[in-house]
Amino acid sequence: MILIFSDFHFAGPYSGAMQAAVMRYAGPKEGVVNLMLDAPDRDPMRSAYLLAALRCEFRAGDIGLCVVDPGVGSARRALVVRCDDSYFVGPDNGLFEVLIRRAHDVCLWQIDWEPDGASASFHGRDIFGPVAGMLAAGTGFARHELAADDRFADARDWPDDLAEVIYIDGYGNAMTGLRASHDRATASILTLGDMEITRARTFSDVPAGQVFWYENSFGLVEIAVNGGAGRPVARA
Repeated sequence: MILIFSDFHFAGPYSGAMQAAVMRYAGPKEGVVNLMLDAPDRDPMRSAYLLAALRCEFRAGDIGLCVVDPGVGSARRALVVRCDDSYFVGPDNGLFEVLIRRAHDVCLWQIDWEPDGASASFHGRDIFGPVAGMLAAGTGFARHELAADDRFADARDWPDDLAEVIYIDGYGNAMTGLRASHDRATASILTLGDMEITRARTFSDVPAGQVFWYENSFGLVEIAVNGGAGRPVARA
């Protein structure tokens, strides 16, 4: 399967155009799934922690088409990254940093292929989408291997877990960049601003209207209100 992770959203032509480009190169029999189209907007750092958490949705041979690319058209490179048994295609801007750290076996390639007339501002459609499709189809394309540590330098200073809210879903639940198994998450109390929040297993374990935190289905610390909705933005 080809799983798309981007900040393109559903509105407008961008997601559809990129998906069409994938299918033109991969062929109609390949499964293409929109895993997430509202990744943190133009924010490769927070998107990197979310993408790493969503790694659990990938199976052997799957390809992630991952485009959160505020530097499109700049000197930033285009990459294919193999993390263990799955492949990821996208920009060299830190988006794959957390994935790479948590993988056991990693290979990196710089994409040298580019079609004639490629847009300077839409590499998702013109480069990343076609390359993901060619990978799925087993079609060769120009690329060269990179050293494992030859990637976006600034990202190497990012923490292994990010103690911030990185995404708020449609219910108002706030996902953090902390894995629930991380040392900072082992205590039953989480401090959020001036609030102390108690851990629970799931929503029905606390009264309606109560704030709590729990390990969400992707292994992250998530803050929620049972039966509530809102958009809290704070540092955990």
